[in-house]
Amino acid sequence: MNVLMVASECAPFVKTGGLADVVGALPAALARVDVDAQVVLPAYPPLFPLLPKGEEVARFDDLPGGPGRIVRVTVQGITLLLLDAPQLFDRPGGLYVDEAGKDWADNHLRFGALSMAGARIAMGAIDGYQPDVLHAHDWQAALAPVYLRMAGRDTPRSIITIHNIAFQGRFGPQVLDRLHLKTDWFHPEGLEFHGDLSFLKGALMYADRITTVSPTYAREILTPEFGMGLEGVLQARASVLSGVLNGIDIEAWNPADDTALAEPYEAKTLKRKAANRTALSERLGLNTDTSGPLFCVVSRLTNQKGLDALLDAVPHLVERGAQLAVLGTGQPELEQGFRDAAQAHPGQVATHIGYDEALSHLFQAGSDAILIPSRFEPCGLTQLYGLRYGTLPVVARTGGLADTVIDANVAAILAKAATGFVFTDVSAFGIAQVIDRVVDAYGDPKLWQSLQRAAMRHPVSWDSSAQAYCDLYTDLV
Repeated sequence: MNVLMVASECAPFVKTGGLADVVGALPAALARVDVDAQVVLPAYPPLFPLLPKGEEVARFDDLPGGPGRIVRVTVQGITLLLLDAPQLFDRPGGLYVDEAGKDWADNHLRFGALSMAGARIAMGAIDGYQPDVLHAHDWQAALAPVYLRMAGRDTPRSIITIHNIAFQGRFGPQVLDRLHLKTDWFHPEGLEFHGDLSFLKGALMYADRITTVSPTYAREILTPEFGMGLEGVLQARASVLSGVLNGIDIEAWNPADDTALAEPYEAKTLKRKAANRTALSERLGLNTDTSGPLFCVVSRLTNQKGLDALLDAVPHLVERGAQLAVLGTGQPELEQGFRDAAQAHPGQVATHIGYDEALSHLFQAGSDAILIPSRFEPCGLTQLYGLRYGTLPVVARTGGLADTVIDANVAAILAKAATGFVFTDVSAFGIAQVIDRVVDAYGDPKLWQSLQRAAMRHPVSWDSSAQAYCDLYTDLV
């Protein structure tokens, strides 16, 4: 079966978050269940060196924002269909924002072009290649199912996967003509959303299936609390909505042979994990002679992630003899808040503003627990990395966090099933309470090691989820 994925980022080539990790890992997992998945991806500057190594397989002169060509290249086991449109993607700054951190004013054209190119490839624009299913990811690719439906003929079936419903791709109605969209589809039962065009709503209305990245999140987004205004649309289409839990690349994230670690280890050699804590502490300037656990945060620093509440709980964490290491970027006030916390608690709190993939691996290996107090979390990947590395996840009970971590309550501990700590109250008080639970458990070495080994046994690969996607594709065609 041939599946065409359309996405705005793909690890390890270009990445801002978990979307890239999913798009980068899923094709290899699908190949193991006889699904060939190729990825339509913008040719951003980091991908320019790949263009001469590939083959031009299609050219489009009338995409939104101007012409573009498709260059096919296979690299690191992934077949990429790169949309080479320099006027849209050859620019400094980030994937979605300029150097000042503001959204590119022509993002509607940039990702309208990506969506249209994906739809045309799905309809046979590349000689000898005919996908059975078009699988669009998030709002940046969400017009692809709309363009398929607009074609008004027999076209491949389509799926939209919501990675985070908070990001919807909303633009004023004046962009409809530039995007070659039908103006008579601009109404509440179509593309219109409170007077604007919504890329994501378009896909929710016109795709054949809707998925999101965990079963719990699929239920949550049907409610006003989590649906971000689109809960009514999703309720109307609930019969085609499902949640498929994300996995991780267990070869890239393997503590037994991770070259980013000071000392590799596995469940049978957990004592070696301590060398990584020492290495991380020395790198960050943390005290190495403490007896409490080292918590880490590897995240976007935003209120959605509950990190404002964590910041307020830092004094309690330090009072309990624990340490905190923070890695990430995000809201300026939170970046400064964690810098201030590090200055206020030298040797106990360390903050690294920025992102470094290798350092994130050392954070996972060198920490005892990873804090993820998200107010909402479609799936989350860092808790899966934590499980893999025996770094116990401390998570809010929401979305994929609730689906992947088994709380260390009495029953789960007795059954040797507990893999972390789950709490409900995302506030400074609620986080302080769960910190107490973690510190107390860490004080019992036998219990802590039992929890670590259960965490490392927990399945986190893509295998079962890839099969679930394969079954969904098969059902569609």
